[in-house]
Amino acid sequence: MDLFAESPLQLPNADLQLLSHWQQAYVADQWLEQLTQQTPWQQPQVRIYGRHVAVPRLVAWYGDAEASYRYSGLTHQPLPWTPLLAQIRAQVEQAAGQPLNGVLLNYYRDGQDSMGWHSDDEAELGANPLIASLNLGGTRRFDLRRKGHNRIEHSLHLQHGSLLVMRGPTQHHWQHQVAKTRTPCAPRLNLTFRLIKPSP
Repeated sequence: MDLFAESPLQLPNADLQLLSHWQQAYVADQWLEQLTQQTPWQQPQVRIYGRHVAVPRLVAWYGDAEASYRYSGLTHQPLPWTPLLAQIRAQVEQAAGQPLNGVLLNYYRDGQDSMGWHSDDEAELGANPLIASLNLGGTRRFDLRRKGHNRIEHSLHLQHGSLLVMRGPTQHHWQHQVAKTRTPCAPRLNLTFRLIKPSP
């Protein structure tokens, strides 16, 4: 089921809004080229069932000095904002309506790079986190399922220059993934902006 809308997506226990044409194509093209070339990409390893496995994509974490971020058993210290990322952050903050102090860059080189099922519900994101996901490059399918269920209930095709904003209880009730695909697809860069809360 493909949902394309400039208005909120009607999912129970969720608050999502997809802005399919949030950024003009020529600007998105420039951002994609600069970020893929200038980012010091890493491919960290995670421990799964006792084995160390490289994550199936390239990543980088940028943010304010205090915005260290722990996920998948790894603690990421932020790289300082570049002028371009600071510019993009200001525009995303305006669209999202709140401050954001960190961004995770995920680079999917081809259809075999992926992101497994998860929720962005780490403690440092607070009770009802806002996640603003900017998509550049190739279109990939973004699947959603209810927590505790295996069936995909909704899918979105996240296009070049689109912005998906997830708010409120979404991360409590839903998981999402970007699955591997054998369909040929162009490289995709995804920037997920978030607000890291200080530890109590």
